[in-house]
Parts: sequence; structure tokens; C-alpha cells
Amino acid sequence: MYRYSDFDRRLIRQRAAQFRDQLRRHLAGQLSADDFRPLRLQNGWYVQRHAPMLRVAIPYGELSSRQLRTLARVAREFDRVTDGPWAGQGGFGHFTTRQNIQFNWIPLARAADVMDVLAEADLHGIQTSGHCIRNITTDALAGIAPDEVVDPRPYCELLRQWSTLHPEFAFLPRKFKIAVTGAADDRAAIAWHDIGLQLRRDANGTVGFRVLAGGGMGRTPLIAPELRAFVPWQEIVLYLEAILRVYNLFGRRDNLYKARLKILVKAEGQRFVDAVEAEYRALRDDDALGAQLRLTEAGLAEIQAHFAPAPGWAAETRSTAASAATASVEATEALPPAYWRWHQRHVQAHRLPGLCAVTLTLKRAGQPPGDASADQLDAAADLADRFSAGEVRVTHEQNLLLPWVREADLPALWRAARAVGFGAANHGLLTDLIACPGGDLCSLANARTLPIAAAVLERYQEPDELEAIGELALHVSGCMNSCGHHHSGHIGILGVDKDGSEWYQLTLGGSDGQARHGPARAGRVVGPAFAADEIVDALDAVVATYLEQRTPGERFLDTLTRLGLEPFRTATDAVRHTTAVPA
Repeated sequence: MYRYSDFDRRLIRQRAAQFRDQLRRHLAGQLSADDFRPLRLQNGWYVQRHAPMLRVAIPYGELSSRQLRTLARVAREFDRVTDGPWAGQGGFGHFTTRQNIQFNWIPLARAADVMDVLAEADLHGIQTSGHCIRNITTDALAGIAPDEVVDPRPYCELLRQWSTLHPEFAFLPRKFKIAVTGAADDRAAIAWHDIGLQLRRDANGTVGFRVLAGGGMGRTPLIAPELRAFVPWQEIVLYLEAILRVYNLFGRRDNLYKARLKILVKAEGQRFVDAVEAEYRALRDDDALGAQLRLTEAGLAEIQAHFAPAPGWAAETRSTAASAATASVEATEALPPAYWRWHQRHVQAHRLPGLCAVTLTLKRAGQPPGDASADQLDAAADLADRFSAGEVRVTHEQNLLLPWVREADLPALWRAARAVGFGAANHGLLTDLIACPGGDLCSLANARTLPIAAAVLERYQEPDELEAIGELALHVSGCMNSCGHHHSGHIGILGVDKDGSEWYQLTLGGSDGQARHGPARAGRVVGPAFAADEIVDALDAVVATYLEQRTPGERFLDTLTRLGLEPFRTATDAVRHTTAVPA
């Protein structure tokens, strides 16, 4: 993984020192709340429903075990409420759908101390908020997937360096999200982003990018159309600069709900494409800017060197692959069925022989999806050191992934993971749900999500039942900002406020764009919203209808496509007991 340079470290330490001074002046009454707001947002500090919230960037989802332990320290020492009505809250981090982590209970007076602690581990909250280019995300299997065409991580790092504190793009019309994949299968949901980049090779083997632009969720869910089929990798920053310049110039600033790039792309159509192409040509033909923004072989090679496997790891793995493949039949047969269920769900293929990738689930009864306590963060760091060359990935499904696990170590990893609460075998199943924090924590939310998630996790605990249902993506959002990605869920739940009470809209048939799910698309609304005490029953009705109506081996999305919405609408209407549904 990338190791920060002296320049990187000076930058985030200077930023932390600058924030300390800004916070001091705010707490002393020298900076008003309005003046302090953009300064704290530029460093990832929000004011949520009950306390400040800090969002920490995890660029393209990679963490070292040292960084995980630092996050554990923040959860343990700073994310705590010791008195008042919320005493006892905190002590955990929440992994998000955009490969970040959030802390919800850090007192503002301690914010600068937290920034210093993070900086010591090459962590920060820069550009995790505000109308700027946010954390750049990628496939959690980047660099290790067998179907990968090109490793996207070096390009993600180059884009991170280009976009960090870019003076021209610090105050865009709205927040801006970029996702990159280098695989044949899109596991980064690139079509749901402002810009989606897919690395590919042309007929001559030359590396370049397919560029999508104008995707996003929210009030107007849109799938990003293709802007260009191929941009040479050397010129990708030139092309992105052209898109952002056009957006910065013509994006709406008079209406927050119409300020995203997707609105501009949809409204302008070909005129937007033409404007981007004209700006791209102008940048490319400008000798000075072209030289500054064009990537070079030497610069790429320097970054790529950071992403080689740990020293000796690949060679050692090859030497142990044969012994792993010939492990004794007696030892294999001694493993219980629970191990094999976990192996089927959580172990993924690797490009290097003798290695695999393993998902650590953050979805279990009694804990909100994506949450990890300080002790659990430390435990994950220990597992990374013991089994994964000291590296962990954050997935957009709000789980953790160990990318460098020896196949021979899988039984030992399974036992160790179970001992610290990471051993549930539910990856990709109904209880591996995505959920934002919702109204329990977020000031923007219209409804709570955590009680819905808790009810689902409690109700569907039987492994055989979950396996019988099969792969099913449930996504839950507390408001139209769609942080729970409800639009792309096979089943989506959206919290809405109706006359001051919580209601929930149900959607079916969404997809994030992975091949087995079909093209990226937004789910369709089943009918009027459900009351809070009806929505989990409605979900049960959807699942029951699927199990009754499917053909042998048929997946949920295929059954939905064959039958349409009507049988599911009829089943969910039957669970309604509220006589008057607010409009």
C-alpha cells in the first residue's frame, strides 16, 4: 500500500496545526459558528444531531494495521460521552459506503487533539466534506482480483494527489465523487458516481480509461452515461480537469438540490460533452498545463512501486502453495460445516497462487451495520498482522477485507475471527445489509435506520434460512441523501418524514452494476410508504413471495424481472394495518 512521503506528512501536520488555531479562535469567540463552519467541514467535522461527527478519509479503502490501531485509540480515548443525557455513548467507529470511517461522539473541544493523533498515523479528514472532490474509492479487491485488467490503486493515488487541496475545485457547486475500477466486473459501482473510471486496454494493449460522468443517488437517481470510451492513462488528469472546469463554470449554485453534476449532464446532454471535449483539447494543446497535468511513465512507476506485495510475500506464497494444496485429507475433514459455510461466503479468489482474500463481516445482531468498537478495531489489526501482511481493506458494503491471506492459514483465521466476533457467515446474504446511521445520529435524516437493521439482524439469524434465500442486497437510507445506497439495493428502504412521524418507502430491483446483478439501475417503488411498525413485515412479505414464486435456482432479481412488481405489491399491501397513509 502507499506510504506517505515527507511532503505528505508535512501537509497533514500543517493542516492539523492550522485547524488547531481555527478551533482555538472559535472556542474563544473570535470566529463565529458561520465563519468556522467551512473551516471545520474542510477537515471532516460535522455537527450532527447530538454531538460533532468526524469523518476520516481512507483513500481507496486501504489501511495498515498501525492505522487501524490509531482508529481504535480515537474510539477508545476520544469518542466517549462521560456525562450529561448521552453519558456512555461512543467508543466505536462507523465504516461508510464510501470507504471512510466516522466517529459520532467526539467533543469539539478535543477535535484538534484528534487531528494530531490521526496525523501521526498518516490519517486525516481533509476533503471528507464540503463541496469538493471527496475520497476516491475503488474495488476492495483492487490489485488482487483474478479478473483485473490493470491495478487501479496507483492511479487512485495519483488522482488523490492531484485533487487534494486543488485551489480551483475547493468550492464546487456541490460535493463530487470519483470511483475507479480496473477489473472486468465493476465492484466499485462506478456508474453511481459523478465520475466513474474503468481501466482497460485497447487492441494494442495500451492502457486507458473508459469515462462515465453524471451518476449519483439522492432525490434524482441517475446512472452515469459514457462520456468517452478511451482516454490514454497519461491524459486522464487532463480529461478530469476538463470535466471539473465545465462543471465549475456551468453547474447550478442557486439550488442545492439541482447542483450535482448529474443534473448538468442530464440537462445539457451533447452540449456538455462538447464543452468537455473543447476544454480537454485546450488543456492538451497548452504546453505549460499539458506538461503539468500529463502523467509520466516515471511518475507512475514511482507510485506503482508502493503497491507491490510485501517484501518476500509473493515468493514465500509460491513456495507454500504446493503444501497448501496437498494439506492432509484428515485435517480437511476435521473442519466443521460452519467452517465450510464461512469459506463459501467469505473467501474470494486471488491473482497470486496460494493466496486468497477474506471478508470480515461487520454485520451481526446487537450492533449497527458497519460499526466496530475500539476492541474490535484492535482485533482486526491483530488479524491483519497475523494473516494479511498488516493490511486491511474497507469495502463499500461496510465490511473489512484481508487481502493477503495464505490458503493454508484459512482454518486458523476462521477460528481467530470467530473468537473476536468476525466469524458470521453472511457475506452477500440478507443480513449483510448496508445502512447509514439514520435519525439516531444524523441531523439530516428523516427517519431512523438502526431499528430496522436491528430487527432484520435479529429476525434472520438461522444460517440455513439465509442460505435458502440466497444472495440478496438490502440497503437502508434514513433520508434522500442516500448514504445507505437504497437506490441500488435489490431491496431498498428509504426513511421519510410524513407529518412528523417516521415512514418508509420500499423499492425493489436496484443494482450497483456488478455483472451478476445486471446493469446499474435504481429500484422501483412498490407503493405508498409503510409505517415504522410495518416496514420489516413488508420486507418479510417480499422475501416470502420470492421463496414461493421462484423457480429452482432462480435468484431474487431474476424472479422480480419475470414476475414484475405486482405480486410483491399485493403481498406487502396485505401487511398494512394503518388506515390512512399520509400523502
